[in-house]
Amino acid sequence: MARFEFKLPDIGEGIAEAEIVAWHIKVGDTVKEDQQIADMMTDKATVEMEAPVSGKVVSLAGEVGDQIAIGSVLVVFETEGEVAAPPEAERSDTVALGDGLIEPTPQIEEAIPSTQETFVPSEVEGRVTQTEQRASTALATNENGAEDKKAHVLASPAVRQRARDLGIDLSQVRTASDRIRHADLDAYLLYNGGSVSARGSAPREDEQIKVVGLRRKIAENMQEAKRRIPHFTYVEEYDVTALEQTRAMMNADRGGNPKLTMLPFLITAMSRTLADYPQINARYDDEANVITRSGAVHMGMATQTDQGLSVAVIRNAESRDLWGLAAEIKRLADAARAGKATREELSGSTITISSLGPMGGVVSTPVINRPEVAIIAVNKVEEKPAVIDGELEIRKRMNLSISCDHRVVDGWDAASFMQDLKKLIENPLKLLSMR
Repeated sequence: MARFEFKLPDIGEGIAEAEIVAWHIKVGDTVKEDQQIADMMTDKATVEMEAPVSGKVVSLAGEVGDQIAIGSVLVVFETEGEVAAPPEAERSDTVALGDGLIEPTPQIEEAIPSTQETFVPSEVEGRVTQTEQRASTALATNENGAEDKKAHVLASPAVRQRARDLGIDLSQVRTASDRIRHADLDAYLLYNGGSVSARGSAPREDEQIKVVGLRRKIAENMQEAKRRIPHFTYVEEYDVTALEQTRAMMNADRGGNPKLTMLPFLITAMSRTLADYPQINARYDDEANVITRSGAVHMGMATQTDQGLSVAVIRNAESRDLWGLAAEIKRLADAARAGKATREELSGSTITISSLGPMGGVVSTPVINRPEVAIIAVNKVEEKPAVIDGELEIRKRMNLSISCDHRVVDGWDAASFMQDLKKLIENPLKLLSMR
């Protein structure tokens, strides 16, 4: 028998370390060559690591959430015979993926795999086991009727389910009628020093969740942005009545094109306006004290995924028409939510737009996606009374919130930008005619 040390290869240019976001093996497991063993994350992208040899797992480098240096031992295998280490060039430039050694294709994966048991804290594991035991006991006793007064208790299915959730023995509940009702459960709880629970709900156990993977990166980036960037937020209200009418008209005759949401119109208007405000479409390297004003608009699009907020990038947004933007928005959003967005699709934005759609609220104070210097949040569209040419009308109104880095963008610049943006959003024909 021989031991083989699998060292963490270089999985990203200029990366010194990577985070363990999932183990798919544990000590003692026997694995085959090319079997997936771990997910390593660096700079918002996750790379699947595969076993370079077949053998028994002797030791692992750390737990989920630990940072592992490039070139350090990740896994030690016990093999049947001597195994030659891969050439240095291969180990430094490629990662074992799929059917052989190829360039890694980063993707967003789940931060904490539901099937992973190796690193569940013992106290959490104990609580889960106890909960499962209580649940199975309650189920078994109810199925054979022992808990329900030997089948002589009358109660609706909802009352029985609530009693099971609360751990109440229905045979111990007194009732003035021939049937136990929710009020009888409430009285039982109060009499026994408990509290009245909402119908159909059950108390939840405390749980501890380790912050790893994408959620950890988000936390670090947001903290760093708020710590280093002096934010200020400016909010302006827009009349989008004409814009919504134009959007409905275009969607009615869109043919094979994707359906237009508000987002392509807003991105188009922003791209046109940013041409006159290069200080807002910029990135600030505050360590080198260098501001880079971008000639192109690489629009970051904040996208909510199961793993957390991800920013996909629409390259050269200023050169795309509405239909092209709609198609690219859908493609990138689908890729991000499916965990298939590449590193290039998740980096390099020059300004970001964030929208919660109908849940957009009235006003937002978005956090800047560092090293950018501005971000715009889209709030919800509401019908409001407005005075137009002396007449009271019901109009569709929407607020846009812009947060800026005050080291780079002055308040006057932000306000001027939002006012010029207003001229395009409230005049969609002018917006569509500009090229």
